Amino acid sequence: MERWIFYAIISMVFAGITSVIAKFGMKDLNSDTALAVRTAVVFSIVTANAFLFRNSFIELQQTSAKNILFLAFSGITTSLSWIFYYRAMKEGQVAYVASIDKASIIVTLLLSFILLKEPLSAKVLAGAAFILTGMLILVWK
Repeated sequence: MERWIFYAIISMVFAGITSVIAKFGMKDLNSDTALAVRTAVVFSIVTANAFLFRNSFIELQQTSAKNILFLAFSGITTSLSWIFYYRAMKEGQVAYVASIDKASIIVTLLLSFILLKEPLSAKVLAGAAFILTGMLILVWK
C-alpha cells in the first residue's frame, strides 16, 4: 500500500471519530465556543508537529508570499466550513450532518479538475455520483 493511502485511511478514521466526540463535548456549550476549544487544541498540536518535531522554520522562510496567501485563504475557508459544520452538528444529527459535509468531495473533485487539471476518469465520476446520491437520499424528505 502506498503511504498516502495509509495516511488517508488514518485520516478517515480520526475524522469519523471527531464528530461524535465533538457532539458529546458541545452538550452544554454553544457551537462557536465548542469550536473555539477544539480549534485551540488543533492549533497547538499542529504547530508543535510542524515547528517542534519537523523544524519547518526554514521551509516557511523560503516559500513565496503567493504560497502563504493560498494557505491563508485555505485557512479562511476551513474556518468557515468548521463554523457552519459545528452549528449544523449542534442542531442536527451527526450522521446526517457528517454525510452532507462529506459531499464536499464533489466540490473538491470539480475544482481539482478545473483548477489543478487533475485527470477525470470514469471511476472518479462513478464514485462522485454515489456520494451525491447518498447525500440526496439522506436529505430527501
